Amino acid sequence: MAPFPVFTPTLRQIDVLYSGISVIDRRIDILDIAEEMDRLKKSRIYVVLTAAALSALLLFGGWMLYNKTAIAAPLEKAIADLPDVVDYDKPIRSQDLVKVELQLTNNANVREIYHDINTNAASAIGDRKLELNIKSEQNSQLELIWQSALFPIAEAMESKAYSQIPAIMSDAAASYEQVSAVTEIDEDNVYITLKNEDSVKYIVLPRVPAQLEVWTNA
Repeated sequence: MAPFPVFTPTLRQIDVLYSGISVIDRRIDILDIAEEMDRLKKSRIYVVLTAAALSALLLFGGWMLYNKTAIAAPLEKAIADLPDVVDYDKPIRSQDLVKVELQLTNNANVREIYHDINTNAASAIGDRKLELNIKSEQNSQLELIWQSALFPIAEAMESKAYSQIPAIMSDAAASYEQVSAVTEIDEDNVYITLKNEDSVKYIVLPRVPAQLEVWTNA
């Protein structure tokens, strides 16, 4: 049997072999670098997103704290401190308006309450318009009187003939025994108090044109 031939590479072949191995090593290094860069990029994106989320959370928390301490608290305190306020809902504050829903005693003066809230909570209200919605138990007699006066009052409000409103309310209540109708007017609103032996109905009409549908629920 002939002896198995022994392969002896030449120097040229050895150089080519080493060159191929170097190329493979370089490609592996490049792939490793690319993977590392991709990992770092994803890590940076995560850090940025996390920082943005934390910043938004801090800003929102700061705004909520400011809204509670600098705005809501003084407004609610001004309402709660009034002796004729029995109960109230959390005020609703928008860009142009502050809405407050109240329950009052039967001997309250709505015009004074409006003025006191506007004055004592001036920092919280700012340039916004204060709107009072006063809750009261339904009384059929007082509701009937108010409905009978609704259209004449709407006409007076529309034509800005506010001085006619006290007479309109007095005439509407005149045919009922032990019913009083008191009307007060200032630069902001018309305040009407209808009262009989059992109940009281408070109505606050802003001195701007309004739809009748709003007033029927007053």
